[in-house]
Amino acid sequence: MFTAELDQTIAAVASAPGGAGRGIVRVSGVEAVALVDRVFASTETGDGPASKISYRATGTVTIPDFPPVLTDAWVWPTARSYTGQPMVELHLPGSPPLLERVLETLFQHGVRPARAGEFTLRAFLAGRMDLAQAEAVLGVIDADDHEELTTALNQLAGGLSGKLLQLRGDLLELLADLEAGLDFVEEDIEFVSREQVMRRLQHGIDIIRLLEEQADGRMLSDDQLRVVLAGLPNAGKSTLFNTLSKTDDAIVSSVAGTTRDYLSAKVSCGDLSVELIDTAGLDQSESGIDGAAQQLGGGQVGEADLVLWCSAIDGQEEDHAADETALQNLKAKHDRIVVIKTRGDLLTDSFRKDAEGTPVVSAAGGEGLAELRELIAETVSRSSQGERQFVGSTAARSRDSLRRSRESLQRAHEAADGRFGDELVAFETRAGIETLGEIVGTIYTDDLLDQIFSRFCIGK
Repeated sequence: MFTAELDQTIAAVASAPGGAGRGIVRVSGVEAVALVDRVFASTETGDGPASKISYRATGTVTIPDFPPVLTDAWVWPTARSYTGQPMVELHLPGSPPLLERVLETLFQHGVRPARAGEFTLRAFLAGRMDLAQAEAVLGVIDADDHEELTTALNQLAGGLSGKLLQLRGDLLELLADLEAGLDFVEEDIEFVSREQVMRRLQHGIDIIRLLEEQADGRMLSDDQLRVVLAGLPNAGKSTLFNTLSKTDDAIVSSVAGTTRDYLSAKVSCGDLSVELIDTAGLDQSESGIDGAAQQLGGGQVGEADLVLWCSAIDGQEEDHAADETALQNLKAKHDRIVVIKTRGDLLTDSFRKDAEGTPVVSAAGGEGLAELRELIAETVSRSSQGERQFVGSTAARSRDSLRRSRESLQRAHEAADGRFGDELVAFETRAGIETLGEIVGTIYTDDLLDQIFSRFCIGK
């Protein structure tokens, strides 16, 4: 299906929707340069040399019922382009009607409209990138914050693919040693010892298990970093939530236990966008509806990347004791907790000792909120560093493949340890290698490609 259409020349607007100072029409296919020449006339002397990897030409595009439009044409006349085919980008004024008219003119000359993700699909099929890198292109486009953008760019640069290809290469070398031994079994030549086989298999298992953990860590409901406001009832969480999220969604009351559900909102903290969640106060004595709210809030805390424990600065001595007990119980279950003192506008000398060394914020007066946003960004970035190696879509697709690959290698390890024949060890090792190939795309189906690239926008 895909290979049959690779010779067709396709085009689409590759710049962002809407008006802009500059817009891009991208054309790719074996006849891209020749077909663009039917609408583009260079004002420079001579054509760009075909031997060049790329060149720029300044000229005009001729559109029916339009005056000539000044245009820069970036030309890749060989396979050394993004798509692995001859490719041309026309850079024009970013007027949506103008860009659409340029496309219509190209379509009249034999160019076909590109489908969603078709440029990146061609790059994958031409070997310009593997499947994980292709998904990273979409990750870059859809990134909501600096953290997600960095993860996507690292994956696009081959950070994940490099690890997988290195592991696959090591396992292929092991498989070659095993199969060489099978070829010379009658001569009793040992190309690799059982101990070496087990050690190399265990090394592969350990790497895959680490990648599985990283993929699991990426599987959040919407790939957002989650920051949960927790604390005892009436600790000022809802007021702080409303202030940080710039909403009035959380009901604020002096009556303890007013919040009986959890609320969430996207909040900008420096370069990061986080999901901020307001929960019911963690009071262990509640039951009924309040107890259900406790469980619901506790579930949010358990899934949090960071918990902000809110402690009211004006609490009584018995409140502080209960607060400390609840905090210690939470620390036994969660290791990413930052304690803050709320209601900083009530800070007096009598309360200052209790607040010493702890960030103090005032949702009512705004004090400490900018510093709190910086603290959230710094803490979440540091805690998640090294964990988000996957773009969300790659993590979702890879989890099953990683599991099946690890299980095959574990069976191979057990066979080697149990002194079973090398045929069985080689069979399971080969199965593990093939399953890893599904992640980077050395093995794929048309249905899989449809599923991945249909999520792209047209022009990418």
